[in-house]
Amino acid sequence: MNEDALTFLSRQHPYDELPAGVLNDVAAQVEKLSVAEGEMIYAYGEPLEGLYIIQSGLVDVRDHSDAQVSMLERGNSFGERGLLADGTAVTSARAVKDTLLIRVPVPLFNTLRTEQSPFQRFFARSSARTDKSATQQTSLAQVSVDALMVHNPVTCTAGTSVVDAAVLMTSRHISCLCITEQDRLTGIVTLRDLVGKALAAGLPPQTPLSDIIQNEPVSLPPTAIGSDVLHMMMEYNLGHLPIVDAGKLVGIVTQTDLTRYQATTAAGLVADAARAQSVEALADITGRIPALLVQLVAAGNRHDVVTRMITDIADVVTRRLLSMAQEKLGPAPLRYLWLACGSQGRQEQTGVSDQDNCLILEDGASQGDIAYFRDMATFVSDGLNACGYVYCPGDMMATNARWCQPLSVWKEYFAGWIKSPSKEAQMLASVMFDLRPIGGDASLFHGLQQSTLRMAAKNSIFTAHMASNSLTHQTPLGLLRGLATISSGDHRKTIDTKLNGVVPVVDLGRMYALQGQLTQANTRARLKAALSNKIISAKGGRDLLEAYDLVAQTRLEHQARLIKEGKAPDNYLPPARLSDFERSHLRDAFVVIKTMQSALMQGRGILG
Repeated sequence: MNEDALTFLSRQHPYDELPAGVLNDVAAQVEKLSVAEGEMIYAYGEPLEGLYIIQSGLVDVRDHSDAQVSMLERGNSFGERGLLADGTAVTSARAVKDTLLIRVPVPLFNTLRTEQSPFQRFFARSSARTDKSATQQTSLAQVSVDALMVHNPVTCTAGTSVVDAAVLMTSRHISCLCITEQDRLTGIVTLRDLVGKALAAGLPPQTPLSDIIQNEPVSLPPTAIGSDVLHMMMEYNLGHLPIVDAGKLVGIVTQTDLTRYQATTAAGLVADAARAQSVEALADITGRIPALLVQLVAAGNRHDVVTRMITDIADVVTRRLLSMAQEKLGPAPLRYLWLACGSQGRQEQTGVSDQDNCLILEDGASQGDIAYFRDMATFVSDGLNACGYVYCPGDMMATNARWCQPLSVWKEYFAGWIKSPSKEAQMLASVMFDLRPIGGDASLFHGLQQSTLRMAAKNSIFTAHMASNSLTHQTPLGLLRGLATISSGDHRKTIDTKLNGVVPVVDLGRMYALQGQLTQANTRARLKAALSNKIISAKGGRDLLEAYDLVAQTRLEHQARLIKEGKAPDNYLPPARLSDFERSHLRDAFVVIKTMQSALMQGRGILG
């Protein structure tokens, strides 16, 4: 296979994550096909000869009933659904215009799925996305109706005229109005009612809605779950279902809401991001993350599951931007590795995340090579910012020449920070100990990580300074260990669930990883590893894990609540919004964290 195919595949996900040797083997085994406009690539029910990737052109994919499934272009792949089933096509595919395809033969496809984890992860997600049965339906059926409904729906009175109701629905882009009297639901009118009962019947435009509305409409309480909504809609053939609490209208669920919920899945967003053809398309995908966060929290997922899924999306968006950068700038001139630090590095992103990243380059880079990677960094960082991962306020980004350097320079950085642990060195080391490879050649990092951990663990002065630095973030405990809120400013009477909540545990986890030379970056994984390796006591470790889970979960639930209220998510939680029971447990969690901090300060913390 020629270099063009190799270059093309190296810019496509998941091929861009394959080791260089494996990618070369793949490029040598794939087949290149030219398909003329209008020619069939395969028909429904035929045995598939492999996975197809579009190098140029346009392909129309249709189901067994000849309904269009998708229109695919450069970078898209197809045929995987049949390959993941019994090897026969579950769709048909035809070239809309002259098209150049790369075909991965079936044996090679199966080998890659078995032996290469990036390939395996990608196509596991693809199959999850296309299988609309078990997983998504179960998730929808179990979720609280609060996560499905539109809060504060548009209302009017029974005396509103038919024409005024039609104008109101049109202006608000909605398909129904709830009829209320003093917040109590008395009826509902839909577009179908306006057409079928008013327009088709020739009623005058000023006819009041009381003449056509559905009195005493079917409704559900806020305690209902998704399965209740589905069953009620199916039983009564409804497209709109009001949610009523003690007679008071609090929300409404429509079939559109159900469809939107099912479409917002982590696997779906990952798959869409991997196939996106522009920064604008990626921004549209990441714009759906807040809805995903609400959905995942409402479904009862633990905080580390939610943040892992959200971070997965950021990872794929980053890798897609790296591929786009190389499509624009040409192939990378030498080996490189893009790494994330901060919350993305720890796989702990929530609804509020900036970008923290850097580039490690293969030694021997010329000035021209470095200029190329600075252009790449600018493209990727600008793209991340457009996708909502705003520029790092501290300029901890690969666009900063300091953080786009050859491997030998990075070794000097870490050695210098460890040898002379100044305040800046402590801060930088804290950030950089959370590094995680995202795209490129991960081998550039593995040796650096292991040697740095060994060097740091052996330097008692450095670890003492790091321990001291980790205690700068205090829990929000006041006198008598009550909750101490921010006393002034925009966030008065709130607690910062990030800086004074999860960050103190992040700092502790980083210290335990340093002492035990643990390679995990995720905070919860670090705590569990510290427990397993007896770096902290069994009791102290279990208490700290439970405290961290409570604080992190409370933070996510606060963000989800703000999103549902139509507000931007933040980390500032007013304790007054919590019940006495919740406040008591949150206070107890902060006491545990403070106790572990004190133990660290007294020289006992590493042993709990």
